[in-house]
Amino acid sequence: MAIYNLISEALSPVLTASPSSTLAVLPLLLLTLYIILNEAIRYRARLPGMKGPPGLPVIGNLLATRTNAAVQYKTWAKTYGDVYQVQMGNVPIVVVNSAKAAKALWVGQSQALSSRPVTYTFHKVASTTAGLTIGTSPYDESLKRRKKGVAVAVNKPALASYVPYLDVESRAFLHDLLVHGCSGHQPIDPLPFIQRLSLSLAVTINWGVRIPSVSDPLFREIVAVEEELNRFRSTTGNLQDYVPLLRLNPINLHSARARAMRGRRDAYLAKFNHDLADKVAKGTNKPCIQANVITYKEEPLNETELTSISLSMLGGGFETVSSTVQWSVGWLAQHPDEQERALREIRAFQRENGAGGGGDSAVGDNAAVDGEAEAFGDAADELKCPYISAMAKEALRYFTVIPLNLPRESTRDIEYEGKFIPKGTTVYMNAEACNTDEDVWDDPHVFRPDRWFEKPDANVFTFGLGYRMCAGHLLATRELYLIFMRLITSFKLEPYGNTDFDPAKGGKNPRDLIKAPDNYKVYCVPRNEKALRKWLDSFGKEEYDEEIGEKS
Repeated sequence: MAIYNLISEALSPVLTASPSSTLAVLPLLLLTLYIILNEAIRYRARLPGMKGPPGLPVIGNLLATRTNAAVQYKTWAKTYGDVYQVQMGNVPIVVVNSAKAAKALWVGQSQALSSRPVTYTFHKVASTTAGLTIGTSPYDESLKRRKKGVAVAVNKPALASYVPYLDVESRAFLHDLLVHGCSGHQPIDPLPFIQRLSLSLAVTINWGVRIPSVSDPLFREIVAVEEELNRFRSTTGNLQDYVPLLRLNPINLHSARARAMRGRRDAYLAKFNHDLADKVAKGTNKPCIQANVITYKEEPLNETELTSISLSMLGGGFETVSSTVQWSVGWLAQHPDEQERALREIRAFQRENGAGGGGDSAVGDNAAVDGEAEAFGDAADELKCPYISAMAKEALRYFTVIPLNLPRESTRDIEYEGKFIPKGTTVYMNAEACNTDEDVWDDPHVFRPDRWFEKPDANVFTFGLGYRMCAGHLLATRELYLIFMRLITSFKLEPYGNTDFDPAKGGKNPRDLIKAPDNYKVYCVPRNEKALRKWLDSFGKEEYDEEIGEKS
């Protein structure tokens, strides 16, 4: 009130001079009052007794975290400790930056951090028709039903029924690289083929239909829409989530874009769900997650809940796996020694387990001279090759394609090492900081699969921890493992250009939820083209139709 009186006294001569002067000054006065009142609200919103970086008026720490937020949060941890608070606009947020603190909170306080905060752009604009994914839903009874349903569809026994799909799509991926790369003579951008692989796996495993080609219009539509919608889940890319004043813009292009993407997604989800429901009714469907959930009798799900599971598998299965593979292919092309080490480990594993590979000569470029299927990796192999299993974990750790896990919201008061986190507080796990924690690893910024033999029980934080960790993490790891097995046994990857694959530098769009590298090209040189073609040709159209069903 004292500040208001001072302002009024200072502006009084102007306000009484003329009506025109009053109209000119009034907006400035109102803005000043808004900032003053808002600062009082922001100050009262801060969590007492918890340190954190100072922020700017109105926006708090938003500007400092607009790009490479995970890197900035890790930098601030050196000053404020591994658990501290920031303010995004008026909203106080606790940021967790160490493996120790993340395990204590996400595992030790798993139920207390079982909910998700509701954001304006993603929850109230982009998701109002199809509903929310399992990963973005606040905690309620519906969430518990959905988690039970999807657990049945992605547990280890269920994964066995999806092995033919893993087999088909990974073969199709190798075929794309061979043909479009002109047998290693033409550098290619692997991204669309990686995206087709990941998307077709997600769609096939979820609905039992394929995305057969990068030229398929449905492929292009889903990629465009899902990439855009993931931006609306970003913790720093949507300023209107934290500054309510921005929502009053009558020509809000950001919200209009979210609504447009929502409508386009609704269209292809409706088609997938309608077609599958028809097949289930006729008994002609192939094994898939949605069919398993539809026929799950313990707690039947309604249409909105079924769609939520679809969204979860589509978004998570597509972006996370494809981005990890995209980083890995580029990095491996620049590190031939790692490719050869991985190949030696694969051949040694195959010899020990009686698989194909042509004896000792199979270690080199003459691998699988007769085109034995086993030499290219068995799709039913459950992460049994130790080195490639470690390589998959290392890729998930090193590249950390979701640097900030989806935020949690506390459902009750929490205390951690003297810091009080009240009920209803938003909490971020800085997965990138946890995955590169120097208290866990001496060399966290080095790609080194052997670390997982030294500390096999260490955590990979990319999928989160605890009750709300990614439901599809077993499936995603299995996909990544098979892709590495088959890619390394089929091709030598050679670089084209000088793209930087250091994940610490943030990638293509450092504001996105998903971290992806800049686009690049590589040479995919067949290790033994004759053997590779023989193996790929042995799996013809009839087998595709028999194992997968009709192509979408």
